[in-house]
Amino acid sequence: MIVEADGGSRGNPGPAGYGAVVRDKLTGETLAERKGFLGVATNNVAEYQGLIAGLRAARELNAETVDVRMDSKLVVEQMAGRWKIKHSSMQPLAREAQELARTFQKITYEWIPRERNRQADRLANEAMDGETKVDESKEGDKQPHWSGATGDPTRFILLRHGQTKLSVERRYSGRGDHPLTELGLEQAAKAAQRLSKVDDIAAIISSPLRRTVQTAQKLGEATGLDVVTHQGLIETDFGTWEGLTFAEAAKQDPEVHRRWLGDTSVRPPEGESFDEVNARVRKARSEIIAKFGGQTLVLVSHVTPIKTLLRQALDVGPQFLFRMHLDLTGVSIAEFYPDGHASVKLVNDTSHLG
Repeated sequence: MIVEADGGSRGNPGPAGYGAVVRDKLTGETLAERKGFLGVATNNVAEYQGLIAGLRAARELNAETVDVRMDSKLVVEQMAGRWKIKHSSMQPLAREAQELARTFQKITYEWIPRERNRQADRLANEAMDGETKVDESKEGDKQPHWSGATGDPTRFILLRHGQTKLSVERRYSGRGDHPLTELGLEQAAKAAQRLSKVDDIAAIISSPLRRTVQTAQKLGEATGLDVVTHQGLIETDFGTWEGLTFAEAAKQDPEVHRRWLGDTSVRPPEGESFDEVNARVRKARSEIIAKFGGQTLVLVSHVTPIKTLLRQALDVGPQFLFRMHLDLTGVSIAEFYPDGHASVKLVNDTSHLG
């Protein structure tokens, strides 16, 4: 498939919008169009948002190979790896586009003159003219956030599951499907009571494991919302360390365990590295925002995916994973803006358990 994308800003920065088109490479038939208003943003931010929207649309159409064509020399050269991405506002957008790009078997980037990118340019201008809304669902033309962020954020209320037998014994609990204890069910009920007072929750999205689904169902019962699951929110696969304590894993595989504690690319035996979790969670984040952009969501998950989302919002290095503690049913909040900015509003609040 071919993805043509564009973005623009009337003022740079100014009112900004993006447009994207997905075509069949053989017939030239238009398979999908995307457009969105971003509020106040720069040309480059809008162009990256156009690319991201086009790649998401191509993935929804199950594309395997993609030829990206844009009249932005900057975005094409940066995505092709020939130019460095120096501006801080571009880096998170480029990472999101790169994560999407890795979901295809093959992707190429080509610069084209503006006259060959008319359809995407038209869509971007329609967005700026007010014929669409933020993330295709929200009112646009918002004033910039104090941090410079623009548009309506997608608000993630991040809830860790309640107590299980393995959490009591401080054992590695990854893909093992353990239920909540009686105390865990009480913790989940207290968290549900607290979060049910949030009146604009659009969806409850859970890891598919039993301990998170049970926690999410308590909130579903309190709010009347259905619980949906997303595989990308599942806990790290600890491989052969599943069910072991820290000391037992260190004794079983001393060298690998030592390296794993300081290197996020190292996998537990037969398991998953934190780098792999980061890529998986970033993809899940993109998919969730594509569906629920600009709304408030409760994501019920595990320690590593929640830490990873907070790390992505803060745009910090992997050492964050080893220095952050999350309690059972701890609540954190991160907001992701359509222009690539993000903001962490709360971390590990357990006041509902007091």
